[in-house]
Amino acid sequence: MAAAAAAAAVTASVGVVREVLGSDVFDEVDQPITDYIANVLADEDFDFGAPDGHGIFDALGDLLIDARCVADQDHCLEVCSKLCEKFGKHGLVKPKLVMRSLVTPLRMNEGMDDNVAPKKQADVFEGPLLSSRDKAKIERKKRKDERQREAQYQMHVAEMETLRAGMPPVFVNHENSGGPAVRDIHMENFNVTVGGRDLIQDCTVTLAFGRHYGLVGRNGTGKTSFLRAMAMHAIDGIPKNCQILHVEQEVVGDDTIALQCVLNADVERVQLLQEEAHLVQRQKDLEYEAEFEQSTSKSKGDLDKDAISKRLEEIYKRLEFIDADAAEARAASILAGLSFTPEMQRKSTKHFSGGWRMRIALARALFIEPDLLLLDEPTNHLDLHAVLWLEAYLLKWPKTFIVVSHAREFLNTVVTDVLHLHSKKLHAYKGDYDTFERTREEHLKNQLKAFETNEKARSHMQAFIDKFRYNAKRASLVQSRIKALERMEHVDAVVSDPDYKFEFPTPDDRPGPPIISFSDASFGYPGGPILFKNLNFGIDLDSRIAMVGPNGIGKSTILKLISGDLQPTSGTVFRSPRYEWLYLINTMLMGLI
Repeated sequence: MAAAAAAAAVTASVGVVREVLGSDVFDEVDQPITDYIANVLADEDFDFGAPDGHGIFDALGDLLIDARCVADQDHCLEVCSKLCEKFGKHGLVKPKLVMRSLVTPLRMNEGMDDNVAPKKQADVFEGPLLSSRDKAKIERKKRKDERQREAQYQMHVAEMETLRAGMPPVFVNHENSGGPAVRDIHMENFNVTVGGRDLIQDCTVTLAFGRHYGLVGRNGTGKTSFLRAMAMHAIDGIPKNCQILHVEQEVVGDDTIALQCVLNADVERVQLLQEEAHLVQRQKDLEYEAEFEQSTSKSKGDLDKDAISKRLEEIYKRLEFIDADAAEARAASILAGLSFTPEMQRKSTKHFSGGWRMRIALARALFIEPDLLLLDEPTNHLDLHAVLWLEAYLLKWPKTFIVVSHAREFLNTVVTDVLHLHSKKLHAYKGDYDTFERTREEHLKNQLKAFETNEKARSHMQAFIDKFRYNAKRASLVQSRIKALERMEHVDAVVSDPDYKFEFPTPDDRPGPPIISFSDASFGYPGGPILFKNLNFGIDLDSRIAMVGPNGIGKSTILKLISGDLQPTSGTVFRSPRYEWLYLINTMLMGLI
């Protein structure tokens, strides 16, 4: 009986899904996918997320989009809402449980006596009552953190403006379309210094044309500073006509649509199209004025029309030469590879989050195709599909690039050489990252063996010299040993990278759970969509959380709600009064996510 009831529920579920999606769309989808969707929705324990169907969207949203059952995310939300409504009519959608704050008093006799006058509802507090001293301490801590964040932000803005002013503009260069003017780049005996601190000293590097370099090294050794110095042409040996583009800053958010923002990198094409539109309009105006002229002689307007026609002919030839018609398709293809849907490509950049604007900056760089492309952690803002697409795109990159990344698989796929920044020196290795590790490990073993052999020979000679230094019979032998010791080649000791250890002391008085709890919390920025609704979860000292999701979904917003930088538009967020613990947890979250 139970099996028959389950089969009937699945059959009914298939009918509902077919009705909501439409028979045309439903029949195009593979049967295993539709069967899986129907079985998930027919499960009696499934949470539909009534009334707007967010439970369906969380469980099946990606599958519906990938299977092309829906056009985009907005359409998917609409379909999930309709599915929730349809299944609700069949009685499968369970009413949502009402959650109450644990700090709210609960009256056990409430509702038992209807004749008793209703009592005043207890106030709901966000947390335990704090003393005035604790409140003042928390406020001082918040003000101090705000001042520090503001100071760091201003320093960052000033540094970025300085870098922008020092870096030459880079745009699509059509003069090199017949072949690159810049081949190998040889930088000899250069230094990189930031704030009086030497990061690279007396280093010589040659970048061969068409090779793909991975720049690796410990954090703080100067990898980004080295890329910035190259982008500013601050290192001798870089040709003046070499186009270098360093991708580390997101594009500015304004009214320019994403696709046009990429196309604007082709300055010549934009200027030619603007001039063409102006001349065509001028030509139409002259034709309109000619209708009112009665003279048959050649007028000044005729001369203008001849000049306009000649210039338009030159513009059309140039547009054909630079392949202007294919530019929009190429830009759209690059944006699509970075997970921009056609609708997103038509949105203005100010409507994107910082992660998406960083993707637009990456798309501009790929569209420009500079002589030397410098990528600083390009995979940080990309999802898996975009990373795989970028790997395939960079494998076919015809020119030279240097990429900084901590993703081993990404480096193994795209690089042909590795530049290792260590001890203020750059060391070049052939091969991918795994080959670099094996080669370096073998090199360190050989260096350690040579150092030990050298030290053993030195100590043996020094012992002989010390023993017979004042022996007249051995004076000649001692002198020969001293000269041999001076001529002996010096072998540097192996310097290993320092190990970092973090210690978190255990307090005597641990606060009880929950440290943080969300109760029906919803949030949306003013003028924007609701990022999430009715969020319910808790965090205690044993929680280990990884927050994942696409750019712009609200991950950073949730962290700001946890830290208290933002407040929910509805619902409550309870934070422990032990602010020191809260600050520590938030710092750990920011570092781990």
